[in-house]
Amino acid sequence: MSLIADRNDADLAVLHRQARDAYESFKARGLKLDMTRGKPSPEQLDLAAGMLGLQGNADYVTQAGEDARNYGGQQGIAEARTLLAHLVDAPADQIVIGDNSSLALMHDTIVWALLKGVPGSERPWSREADIAFLCPVPGYDRHFALCEAYGIRMIPVPMTGHGPDMDVVEAEAADPAVKGIWCVPKYANPSGETYSDETVRRLAAMKTGAPDFRLFWDNAYAVHHLTPEPVALPDILALTAEAGHPDRAFIFASTSKITLAGAGLAVFAGSPENVRWYLARASKRTIGPDKLNQLRHVRFLRDGAGLAAHMDAHRALLAPKFAAVEAALDRTLAGTGAARWTRPQGGYFITVEARPGTATEVVRLAREAGIALTPAGATSPHGRDPQDSVLRLAPSYPRLDEVTSAAEGIAACILLAAVEAEMRVRANTDS
Repeated sequence: MSLIADRNDADLAVLHRQARDAYESFKARGLKLDMTRGKPSPEQLDLAAGMLGLQGNADYVTQAGEDARNYGGQQGIAEARTLLAHLVDAPADQIVIGDNSSLALMHDTIVWALLKGVPGSERPWSREADIAFLCPVPGYDRHFALCEAYGIRMIPVPMTGHGPDMDVVEAEAADPAVKGIWCVPKYANPSGETYSDETVRRLAAMKTGAPDFRLFWDNAYAVHHLTPEPVALPDILALTAEAGHPDRAFIFASTSKITLAGAGLAVFAGSPENVRWYLARASKRTIGPDKLNQLRHVRFLRDGAGLAAHMDAHRALLAPKFAAVEAALDRTLAGTGAARWTRPQGGYFITVEARPGTATEVVRLAREAGIALTPAGATSPHGRDPQDSVLRLAPSYPRLDEVTSAAEGIAACILLAAVEAEMRVRANTDS
């Protein structure tokens, strides 16, 4: 199939009729499909159904002999910290276990930094004349929403396929107003890329204008592999310590997409100083976490091998859905120049870069055909994609047959939007 831009007007008109017919045919099915967010499917949640039968009436004593029913244990029980060390590559004593949401931990660290500062701060961040965060784009909309909610200026940084463009990062980080960078370093949301060894080393070692600069290291997809061979990520705590910046990384993760999304465990990890700072703040917020749920996770997942086996079961459910989306995009769009898309080895998303100026139209067409997509622009700060080109597809929640149908419809929308955009360009040129 030749590129849309290379076709003569007659061939383009034929392709337009074909694309319009395919779209109208799909629309006539009257489907109602949701591809908006990366939620685990009911089948994935069922993988952890055994947790609902835990714990027995007498199973509330930790390996240290503590009563998990009672207050206390701010840092989390030792066996849960040992288990979740597999998520964050941190020693158990440098881990804090929270309740189900890592986003809540990120929120708290931002607020505490604004109110109190972090280790190395000269003053609370809110007392600075200006504070900014570096925001890799495409990126995670909830990261951007946190910055927007608390008045933190966002500086977009392009992604390269190996992580954020480090030349841009290093140049921007020289400004003392820049206090941090959002990072989803493994199977990034939404591009699916894993930061290269060089990128991670440069983030760990770079000079920053702010002495209290932080990597907000959101390793949400650390064990969410889509292939039999997991992708490796360098140990950020070891690298920052080696580079002389031991307090630079705030690490976050959770079991929300591992066990039960609404009843998982969240993780904060960092240097000993960062952990002390975090616990001192958290002690004013709560008397202790849900230690029974921590025990439940330990009983169910057991150890690193148990966690890996559980994630293999997730992969068996997720990988065919990603393959179905890729196959549909290949069938309809390969060779047309209408779009390009990622082929992630892990995570929860496929990113499509459509023809500039068409992403909003694709979302509209999809909505009218019964497919709910993440709004165009969601992967950029303030919801504004300057190119109006990035689409985030989330195949996890619908059934496989629904994903297959939705992907076919999305591909039809992308092609139709691209063809009609090219026709408008030619009409304007002729006039």
